[in-house]
Amino acid sequence: MNTAPEGSVDRLTDLDRRLLAALRTDGRAPIASLAQRLGVSRATVSHRIEKLTAQGVIVGFSVRVRDYGQTAPVRAISFIEVEGRTTDRAIDALRGFVEIQNLHTTNGGWDLVAEIACEDLAAFDGVLRRIRGIEGVVNSETSLLLSSVVR
Repeated sequence: MNTAPEGSVDRLTDLDRRLLAALRTDGRAPIASLAQRLGVSRATVSHRIEKLTAQGVIVGFSVRVRDYGQTAPVRAISFIEVEGRTTDRAIDALRGFVEIQNLHTTNGGWDLVAEIACEDLAAFDGVLRRIRGIEGVVNSETSLLLSSVVR
């Protein structure tokens, strides 16, 4: 019997870690495929996913898109300052930008850091204009990434 309070995280088993790794690779994989890959029953996989979700280890499932940032001709880092309590709204708006590959909160002089990938400079200019048009964005500074020397 599990004596841990609801919402607490038990120790992850080897099966849990392997299941999480498989879900990171393909969060839409069918239960049957996961079961076969992990060498356990479908019921076991379903139970583990339910338990990991209830414990808060799995916090949701999302869509992964092609990593356009690796091949995009124009890549940049944008530092964004947001006024007052509008950060959550700005983040919600920025989530809708397909050109933003990653978005991070940060400390220091900037509130957010966005990794941007675009097909050309005209598209890049449009992204910057749209970022600056978001309610609550008061300042931004963007640097183009010229070449990657370490990955």
